[in-house]
Amino acid sequence: MAQRTLLRAAAVLGALSVVVAGCGSGGEQEAAQGDGPGQTTTGPPATDCVPPQAQASGSPSTEPLEIGSLLPETGSLAFLGPPQYAGVDVAVEEINAAGGVLDNPVTHIRGDSGDDTTDTANQTVDRQLGQGVQAIVGAAASGVSKLVIDKITGAGVVEFSPANTSDEFTCWQDEGLYFRTAPPDVLQSQALAELMASDGAQRISILARNDPYGAGLADNTEQNLQAAGIPADQLQKLIYDPNAASFNAEIDQIRQFNPDAVAVIGFDESKRILTRMTEVQIGPGQKLVYGTDGNMGNALGEGLPPGMLEGMKGTTPLTDLAGDFQQRLLEQDPSLVDFNYSGESYDAVILLALAAEQAESTKGVDIASQLNGITKDGEKCTDYAACKEIIADGGDVDYDGVTGTLDFTAAGEPGSGSYGVLQFDAQNQIDDAATTFVTVGG
Repeated sequence: MAQRTLLRAAAVLGALSVVVAGCGSGGEQEAAQGDGPGQTTTGPPATDCVPPQAQASGSPSTEPLEIGSLLPETGSLAFLGPPQYAGVDVAVEEINAAGGVLDNPVTHIRGDSGDDTTDTANQTVDRQLGQGVQAIVGAAASGVSKLVIDKITGAGVVEFSPANTSDEFTCWQDEGLYFRTAPPDVLQSQALAELMASDGAQRISILARNDPYGAGLADNTEQNLQAAGIPADQLQKLIYDPNAASFNAEIDQIRQFNPDAVAVIGFDESKRILTRMTEVQIGPGQKLVYGTDGNMGNALGEGLPPGMLEGMKGTTPLTDLAGDFQQRLLEQDPSLVDFNYSGESYDAVILLALAAEQAESTKGVDIASQLNGITKDGEKCTDYAACKEIIADGGDVDYDGVTGTLDFTAAGEPGSGSYGVLQFDAQNQIDDAATTFVTVGG
């Protein structure tokens, strides 16, 4: 049986390497529409489009650069807030130590995004726009960005997310003012499918929250697995209401389907889902169970019985961060226990500052007009001071950040994605020693 499983995994992985090109190029697909608990969706949004591009204003401004943050201090992704804030603050400190932007220091105006069940994000954005920010770093949740993206970009301000992964933003009519350092979920789905295939999963349930993040990632994962040769009747996809009082109905459907692997695509409600799954004998240790970036953090294990998550694996956009960068983050916030999206937050701020230097302007549209270009096709540099010097000498920079080679596409997003494959240990904590890294796309 072990030999057959390995052969099956090898065949699926080989097929997945072909799927990468198809998913990366996009196609005429219908937009994801969650149909409610236990229902399927109609497919991920189209990514075959001509993304809008920002045009320089023609009237540059040298006002000091003020960057707002729209990150989760509260809400269902609050565990992602500390590393992202730390990444922003480390970047601002290093920029200012190198002389700031256009000879002025950069200011960070901190703001809470909450989640998509509150009006926190709208209130934060209103306040920051009133304070005159030229760029906002955030939101973390795709559902939150959907609430505010039109307000931010409509004001001529750059929205730069370090953590949005929904494919919907690739073709969003954002006037060329929306960017992200996190790779889109069309790429994470490939990493997740490869992980499940390498473990020999052949009958798979996908349980995902009903929002752009959950439904889109579930659809793409299902498509990758089908294209890799897993029959449709061996796949089950269930979309749940994250605000429901109970997830028992969906979990009972999974138990009846009797998969050998279950992917849970959710946020902090995943704790209740996994607890119930364990009660009915389909949790971690009883089945192969997988998570994604919305739940693969140490916060998931808080308050759970010892060992309940042991062996659960998952994917998250993550680069093998250099030890010195982690040390810089810890000096900024010694209480950090996770580093998810810290590098993406840092790189977003560095890119905003470099684009302003390149544009010789801190206006949002001027910054946006330079952002894609400074990630590719120029002289390589890896820190703000070195890149700034190249620009000052009249050169063209190609910034490679702490998250690696960025090479933005016309949609203002990475063309490839680096993912960490994480695993929980017997203490319900991420086992750092077991973390491996994969790159897909490109």
